[in-house]
Amino acid sequence: MQAILNTGFKNFFVHFVFLLALACFAWAGPARAQSQNVQGWWVDGSGKAGIFIAPCGEQLCGKIEWLREPLNKAGKPKTDIHNSDPALRPRLLCGLQILGGFTPGDNGKWRGGWIYDPESGNTYKSVMHVGGDGKLHVRGFIGITLIGRSAVWTKPATPLTPCTG
Repeated sequence: MQAILNTGFKNFFVHFVFLLALACFAWAGPARAQSQNVQGWWVDGSGKAGIFIAPCGEQLCGKIEWLREPLNKAGKPKTDIHNSDPALRPRLLCGLQILGGFTPGDNGKWRGGWIYDPESGNTYKSVMHVGGDGKLHVRGFIGITLIGRSAVWTKPATPLTPCTG
């Protein structure tokens, strides 16, 4: 009888520990997704620009804070020459806000934002998240996410020197 009780208790204990561990992993999964922070430095897919993402009020915004080639062919700081609004074309690219309005969504995703593409002069709705690869996946779209373009940004390998003071 004692052996049966000991075996039953051992089985109960093993199952209890297993279920407890499973519950801990299930609880930690969403926390892990939320802990993948998009804030900080990112280098765009072309390696031409470094974007710094930080809170702006209750949302997240991002600015170009580093350029591999900050000067144009004339030796002057690059400006927003492709903007459809001629009045905005003199804006410096360095320090230009290109992301805004992002709020937290499910599973570590950021939604409701917008992204400005200085190479085309267009602004798009946007979503972003840090993938399992540690890279920032940014999608700009028109209307619905199916009609758009994705970009993958990476953390810089070495510290970037901001081009604005």
